[in-house]
Amino acid sequence: MREAKIGRVTAETNISLSLLLDGKGESRIDSGSGFLDHMLTLFAKHGNFNLEVVCKGDTHVDYHHTAEDIGIVLGQAFLKALGDKKGIVRYGSMMLPMDETLILSAVDLSGRSGLYFDCEIPAYKVGNFDTELCEEFFAAFVRTAACTLHIRKIAGKNSHHIIEGVFKSVARSLRAAVAIDKDNADSIPSTKGAL
Repeated sequence: MREAKIGRVTAETNISLSLLLDGKGESRIDSGSGFLDHMLTLFAKHGNFNLEVVCKGDTHVDYHHTAEDIGIVLGQAFLKALGDKKGIVRYGSMMLPMDETLILSAVDLSGRSGLYFDCEIPAYKVGNFDTELCEEFFAAFVRTAACTLHIRKIAGKNSHHIIEGVFKSVARSLRAAVAIDKDNADSIPSTKGAL
């Protein structure tokens, strides 16, 4: 079973998270932010991951620490669940339409961290969620997941649609990248012999 359970406690957040890569898209999310709950729920569904997240954060301040720290823990969970990465496809990409919005994402589970985020979001907030936290979440995720992730907005005007398109597109890219390559199930997808 490719799964991980991670806990993280700081002065700002207390997080417990469990991830099953080969799941059915089932989730139970309680981040303290309704909008982030929505994004993580659809992330699990479109990635076909089973995901449980409970976060008690300093949301009386704002959602920055909550979003960033969940990104950190989710990245740790992916890295742990992937183990030595033997047999994975490694790469995944998705061009995802969300009404008027079109989002491209591409991931390489390379062991090298890098976020390349080219996605202007017109509104400062969606509900009470700061839209700049979308980038903060994925920046934290790639640091601990040790992956390269490109996210680009091709089209889009509605800020909710843009962020939702990002989470769905990245989920689909990760779903493709973590899949087992049946023709190469016993090998590491790198000439280096390690990722």
